[in-house]
Amino acid sequence: MQPGATAPDVYAPGPLGELTQIIDPELVDAVLEDTGAREQRLRLLPARGVVYFVLAFAFFERSSYRAVWDKLTAGLGAVPVACPCASSLSRARRRVGSAPLRRLFKVLAGPVADRGQSCAFYRGWRLVAVDGTTLSAPDEEAVTWYYRKHIGKVRTFGHQLVRLVAIVECGTRAVLDAAFGPDHTGELAYARRLLGSLDTSMLLLADAYHDAFDFVQAVADTGAGFLLRSTRKRRPTLRHALPDGSYLTTIISREHRAGRGYERLEVRVVEAWITVTLADGTRRTE
Repeated sequence: MQPGATAPDVYAPGPLGELTQIIDPELVDAVLEDTGAREQRLRLLPARGVVYFVLAFAFFERSSYRAVWDKLTAGLGAVPVACPCASSLSRARRRVGSAPLRRLFKVLAGPVADRGQSCAFYRGWRLVAVDGTTLSAPDEEAVTWYYRKHIGKVRTFGHQLVRLVAIVECGTRAVLDAAFGPDHTGELAYARRLLGSLDTSMLLLADAYHDAFDFVQAVADTGAGFLLRSTRKRRPTLRHALPDGSYLTTIISREHRAGRGYERLEVRVVEAWITVTLADGTRRTE
């Protein structure tokens, strides 16, 4: 894959032919150049190919290195390609490193919906949502030093997990930003790292875990609106009733800060009962 080659010469239509349509090879080359990860000499596994190889794992996460490479190159037909062993692919990943992938993500991440896509907007607000999940990490020494198992009084237990938190655009599922790390760090800590991707045009949706005062205040400081499901522990006091049945209240920080006291934030409360009907007819109201 040399700079003069066209994408169809290397990634002809096949199982992953869309990758080069979504992520332009020239962009990959620019990112590699910018991060100093471009190869200095001709290789059977050039850096551009390694980037696409790593991206392919998002589609075939349960496949082996060789299986992913075979799927990636399956549509090339008569075009000669390398047939690397797993260890060669592993060394190529280490050689390229994470910097190009991180930069590529920063370039591509962001909202994509236009105003004509009503699924992504509500009364002029661009709808975005934050949520988290956990992923299993391999039980290998190269991983467990950082992603540790849970430790009890007598022994370690469970699987080491990666906590992943992302802000996505509703309707398109385009990722605005993401953070990940050991699951010993809570979801809110990762979520706060992502708030720089919010702006005044957005309305952030989040589940009950995100209604902590410090997080809500941090969201408000970005200028974005927010709609959060509150926990049952909150007992808001009605301060001012609004014509539509909602009302204004004030939430207060738990910590007293020198020179500032207990911080306060005025929010609007919308009380609602939601009934969920399952396929078997079971109904649950909450």
